[in-house]
Amino acid sequence: MNALRAYDIHIVGLDNKRHEYDFTSDDAFFAALDQDLIEKGNVHTHLLLDKSETMIRLDFQIKGTVGQVCDRCLDDYDEPVDIRHTMLLKFGDHNEELTDEIELIERHTATINVARYIFEFISLSLPMKRLHPRFRTEEDSDDDDQNGKVIYRTDAEADDVDEQQQDIDPRWAALRKLNDN
Repeated sequence: MNALRAYDIHIVGLDNKRHEYDFTSDDAFFAALDQDLIEKGNVHTHLLLDKSETMIRLDFQIKGTVGQVCDRCLDDYDEPVDIRHTMLLKFGDHNEELTDEIELIERHTATINVARYIFEFISLSLPMKRLHPRFRTEEDSDDDDQNGKVIYRTDAEADDVDEQQQDIDPRWAALRKLNDN
């Protein structure tokens, strides 16, 4: 947890204006978090903190690379990361996450730790299908697109299907109507 102390921002003494912070996250950062998604990486975060009487606006700009394992060949590779994300912390009487971008924090909160936000933004930016860059070609993306295409039938094929549906038991036809919805 000591590696995450570097991500503490003391907001009690901050003036109501814009402040800038820079953080570098390396392998120790990802090891300090209790997670298995990312084991290594080198990421630089530039944070603009805009404090007002009622809220704190956090503008994150995160760039770097994180280590991933290819789902196809199990080789390690570096996935580039380039993220811009905004988080709003509104002052209230209790702590609560209202949406993904808005949280309530107690008015007398002394310190906020931005390590959790940085990790969440990085992990959400990673692709679901982890492919080594040597497998990322336009041919692969075309194959994936073909699986989702709708293929239209010709009029003759549609007539054949209509004739088959007329021969179906009416009880099954009623169930098919439910399925079509």
